[in-house]
Amino acid sequence: MIPTQTETLPAADRADTARPQRRLSVWLERATVGCLFLFAFFAPHSIAATQTAWMLALLFWAMRFLLRPRPTTYRTPVDYALLGFYILTLISAFCSYDPDVSVGKLRAASLFTIVYVVAENIHTRRVLRALAVVLVASCVLNVFYTFGVAAVGRGVKIEELNANGPLYAAGVRAGETLVAVDGIAANNPEELERGIKAARTAADPHIRWPNQTIACTWDEQTACVGGHHAEVLSVFKVPRSSLLAGDTAAARLGLGAWARGHDDRATGFYGQYTTYAEALQLIMSLALGLFIALPRKRSTRGLLLAAAITMMTAALVLTVTRAAWLGFLLSAFAIALACARRRVLLLTAAVALPLALAGLFVLQQQRRVGFIDPQEGSTAWRLIVWREGVQVLFSRPRHLLVGVGMDSIKRHWREWGMFEGGKIPWGHLHSTPLQIAFERGIPTLLVWLALLYLYGRMLWRLVRGGHVANWIERGIALGALGGLVGFLTSGLVHYNFGDSEVVMLFYFIMGLALAVNQQAAQTAHET
Repeated sequence: MIPTQTETLPAADRADTARPQRRLSVWLERATVGCLFLFAFFAPHSIAATQTAWMLALLFWAMRFLLRPRPTTYRTPVDYALLGFYILTLISAFCSYDPDVSVGKLRAASLFTIVYVVAENIHTRRVLRALAVVLVASCVLNVFYTFGVAAVGRGVKIEELNANGPLYAAGVRAGETLVAVDGIAANNPEELERGIKAARTAADPHIRWPNQTIACTWDEQTACVGGHHAEVLSVFKVPRSSLLAGDTAAARLGLGAWARGHDDRATGFYGQYTTYAEALQLIMSLALGLFIALPRKRSTRGLLLAAAITMMTAALVLTVTRAAWLGFLLSAFAIALACARRRVLLLTAAVALPLALAGLFVLQQQRRVGFIDPQEGSTAWRLIVWREGVQVLFSRPRHLLVGVGMDSIKRHWREWGMFEGGKIPWGHLHSTPLQIAFERGIPTLLVWLALLYLYGRMLWRLVRGGHVANWIERGIALGALGGLVGFLTSGLVHYNFGDSEVVMLFYFIMGLALAVNQQAAQTAHET
């Protein structure tokens, strides 16, 4: 073997050569950990900032492998299943009806690398504990924002309306909350009138439904006024020249009485209530796990954690998202069951009962539906798309084997006879297991289920095995277990695996749990 140039140098010269590499290695490791803290801080707020932190951490970690000595890595219990899931997803993308679309979705599929960036770069218990605390504390910040938005209100809620006014003529009725004109927020009659009077110049002068189909196009003659009644979205076309004569904006709009709207579902900084509810469920489970594991609950730490859980619970109720509520309730019971202590079970029941009662009250007041209501719109069309999805899945052997491809449904739903020909909202199947099987095939679904089983078994053994002595590490394991149960539960009726914000949080917490598992294994080996 021919020695390298560095190896032929005298020992002192080799040391001088290695010293800059060691310094660079240290700085790359610190930069990676710094990005993990940025990830933990921004994950409850911003997908863009969180993805930037992930990509920078991945870059710094990859650069670290170019320097000697190479970073130490270790195997985890989920390696084969996680990598197998990605490989099968890759195959499905290339076998898709629309490879150009499906291959573009591989970036979202590559978010699984978050697991390894987190797990492999936490070398001390201090960093592990700090990351968990930063994530929970950061989430509390957007809860304050949520409470502020709920208190101030949004939009103009119609209480009385003049039948001769332009809004009534456009189809607006009492009980409607108007929130925007031509895509610009309106929180009082003056802003509504201003938006209706003058057309806004825009490259895309359209109001779109959530599935991106056009609901209204504004121009010099017509304004598009957006609103909602309960949870039903609405868009009204109001002629710009139809304003009445009057002394006030309310009179010119035909408004008899109005108030600020307070019936919006909480969305945090995400702008989407389902995404926010799913993210809250994961972080609340982590916070609850930490609280349950805390030895002295009547302490400053206990008070802060209890306050955080209470506030996040209130924010979750304000999202009015039934699946996330049920997910968190089952998460709490899973945590209590893992602890197997009567006191913890009673404490969980004491927390769960008020949450359930408050949730049912808010659900009835805001959405006018019961917890399980087959006649309610979102439940009824879920049943329809599930039936249609299963029919397409079993219609051809290739669908069962590799699926139709990620996002191919957006181009082919008409030819597959889905979404009742466009009569109901189209987009995805509102069920994570069904969506994975539909897009990627049954084998990929089985590997995904195996991944979650292996992850859950690892967490159960961590909690029950007694090798995790520190309360924060035990709390992370408990919270991750509860979060997994909640994620699986809500995923039955939501495609939460398709929400990058939610998946990034899920993978981040998985990385924390794998770091706990590795440190517990080291402790067991040393003893």
